[in-house]
Amino acid sequence: MDTISNLFSFITTPVSWIIVQFHSVYGKIFGADSGWAWGLSIVSLVVLIRICLIPLFVKQIKSTRNMQALQPKMKAIQERYKSDKQRQSEEMMKLYKETGTNPLSSCLPIIAQSPFFFALYRVLSSIANGHTIGAINQPLLDSAKQAHIFGAPLAAKFTESSDKVAALGASITDVRVVTAIMIIMMSASQFYTQRQLMTKNVDMTVKTPFMQQQKMLMYVFPVMFAVMGVNFPVGVLVYWLTTNLWTMGQQMFVIRRNPTPGSLAFKQRQDRLRAKGKLVEPPEEIAAKEAVEVARANRQQPKRQTKARRTTAAGAAQGSASGSSASAASDKTADKPSLTKKEPEDAKPSGGSSASGSPRTSKGGQRKGQQRPKHPSKK
Repeated sequence: MDTISNLFSFITTPVSWIIVQFHSVYGKIFGADSGWAWGLSIVSLVVLIRICLIPLFVKQIKSTRNMQALQPKMKAIQERYKSDKQRQSEEMMKLYKETGTNPLSSCLPIIAQSPFFFALYRVLSSIANGHTIGAINQPLLDSAKQAHIFGAPLAAKFTESSDKVAALGASITDVRVVTAIMIIMMSASQFYTQRQLMTKNVDMTVKTPFMQQQKMLMYVFPVMFAVMGVNFPVGVLVYWLTTNLWTMGQQMFVIRRNPTPGSLAFKQRQDRLRAKGKLVEPPEEIAAKEAVEVARANRQQPKRQTKARRTTAAGAAQGSASGSSASAASDKTADKPSLTKKEPEDAKPSGGSSASGSPRTSKGGQRKGQQRPKHPSKK
């Protein structure tokens, strides 16, 4: 035990020291051996750690935004290589590398908390086993053993034996009821946090590996906490429940005030700002709307006419069309040469002669009353 404690002293010593400092403050208010003093010390440890992790949380938000911006490209890759899953994964990884996006960034706060979680687990386990660790000396060890949270000792577990729980001054029923309630609350808060992220702050219409990962985490983490929670001391459950509630509240604040563009939360925020008259639209959207309004104003709408005017206008149009047709037909007739045109009576020569004064010819081309000579004279 001493070997393990010395091996991880680089992390257990700072965590135990922080708890002792908070306990010295709350002990003056609630009493040194009070469960409130020790419980609030653990809660304060969570708050301090999460404040230190705010820059990492901001980085997580930016990475999530980048993933959201890449959704159209991801969808195009899916459509292009939908029959080749291996090539699809390779192209996705290439896209992540080119844009500097990490699809696992949503897990960074949890990963960053892991050392503190492990250190707190070691500290509380040492208290339960009666071993001093880090800044927890013997007087503080005795005080921590007497601390109860809702009737359950700070270092008791769900799987603890009745004799060991009795040695800590409690009953196994109280321990299991308290730990079961805290495990359920811890799993439920984790599920709600992840579901809120999936339904409100991302675009669910695009199926990508990132979306599949988030959906998997939504179900895996609550189950994992429920299974592992039975082996956690009550103090560790207080720590993990507090950090889950912090994450849920922090995410609700971010989603409401600064949601991902294109998400359901973004549309809801736009509606709220529009209702309050505080919506500031981008300049390009304002210019586009102004152009549409100008075009709509310049367009002339036809005036509505009465039935009598519509009837008069229709009759005039019909008469004009008839007149145009008649005029066109007349022009066509005038332009066509007449085949049956007769000469006027006064133009015919008297005595049956033609207009040139020559005698009228017969069908054969001879003059009337003149015979063709049989042997024409040759010159």
